[in-house]
Parts: sequence; structure tokens; C-alpha cells
Amino acid sequence: MSKDKVATTSPVAWHISTYSVNGSGQCVEAGPSTNGIHRFAVRDSQHRSNGTLIFDTREWAALLASLE
Repeated sequence: MSKDKVATTSPVAWHISTYSVNGSGQCVEAGPSTNGIHRFAVRDSQHRSNGTLIFDTREWAALLASLE
């Protein structure tokens, strides 16, 4: 997993977790890169400036599999 920070202009199709309470602002946002690079990003919606975790396709698949 990369620990690189993603600039706010990074092309990510952000989605708010369906497990978050509507309107609470306590959410995790995740989404795929939209610039053709096969990566996925995750961030805290309350503290976006703290950075973003970046996963490549293999890492993202492993993360999702571990949550099942």
C-alpha cells in the first residue's frame, strides 16, 4: 500500500460508504482513480487533508476479500 498523499485535484470518483449514517459527516470515502491508472483511494471524509490511502488492484481485491 502506498502512503502517498493524493492532491485534492487527483481524479478519483469518490463514493461515501453505505454504512455511514446519513448526514453525520462520519464517513469513509472510497473510489477508483479515473485517470486510467488502476488504483483505488480511501479517505476520511471529516479529515480529507490528512491524506489518502492508495491501493493497487491486487491490494484492493485483498482488502475487500478480508472484509467478507
